[in-house]
Amino acid sequence: MKYQIMIGILFTLLKERRVTATELAAKYEISPRSVYRYIDEMTVAGIPIDVARGQYGGIYISDAYKLPRGFLTRAEYDRAIAAMNAMNSELQDEVLRGAIEKLSSQSKQERQDDAIMGDILVDSGAWGSERRFSDKLALIEQATEEREALEIDYIDRGGEHTHRVILPHLLVYKQNIWYVFAFCRTREAFRMFKIGRMRTILKTGETFEKLPFKREDIPLSFWTDEEQCVEARFELTEDAVPFAEEWLGVEAVFEKDGKKYAEATLPDDESLVGKILSAGAGFTVLAPAELAERVQAAAHAIAVKYE
Repeated sequence: MKYQIMIGILFTLLKERRVTATELAAKYEISPRSVYRYIDEMTVAGIPIDVARGQYGGIYISDAYKLPRGFLTRAEYDRAIAAMNAMNSELQDEVLRGAIEKLSSQSKQERQDDAIMGDILVDSGAWGSERRFSDKLALIEQATEEREALEIDYIDRGGEHTHRVILPHLLVYKQNIWYVFAFCRTREAFRMFKIGRMRTILKTGETFEKLPFKREDIPLSFWTDEEQCVEARFELTEDAVPFAEEWLGVEAVFEKDGKKYAEATLPDDESLVGKILSAGAGFTVLAPAELAERVQAAAHAIAVKYE
């Protein structure tokens, strides 16, 4: 949110040229003190912003200042706007929406509500209830910024339902999925929570001091314990190749002796068998044998229900 506000302040100054800290504070719902802190950071970055005291003072930017020609290429503008639109589709943030409009104007493109910016359209929303998910995401983003503890009802990969209090520290967007990196009071450790698995989220009103952590503490690979993974090998029919490429990545699929195969290191949890079954008959487990037996048993149990 900090950088969204800074972008908004910059474009407000480019449009109005002179505003007061009180006006900026009201517009972006922050304190005047925060306004001056952001102005200082932008000044350090080389943006010619000055502050004049007195009755006719205010914060202003040089009339001659514009984003340098060539600051971003047309393609870079398009991609930046597409990425910001994707973020805004879920966060529904007024500051971000304003920045999108002004950045679109800067790139000399007319923006329409349903327009596709350039040749890229990014929609990171879920296929299900997009509005409900957006509300969850906005609530977590606000709690992360304001350092407020949350109560959540969470369903893990194994289907276990737990009630937890978490201290949200960082939103993580990976492979089109939103997570929150938070300290879990139940586990007394940092955990990565998938926002889509949160049934309910409640603000507690309790604030907290951020705990120190490093980037390497964030489990971006998610599966670092080799004992929890299996080296899986599959034989595929042509119809199953698109599914394998979407799930495992195109690099995992290869052809040998006229047949299609896929190999990948996968988390060996309760969802793995279900994922394989969802591919249908075109997905055959070649290794490990124990995984093939589990898939066979699960398929048999399903078939029995329909006999």
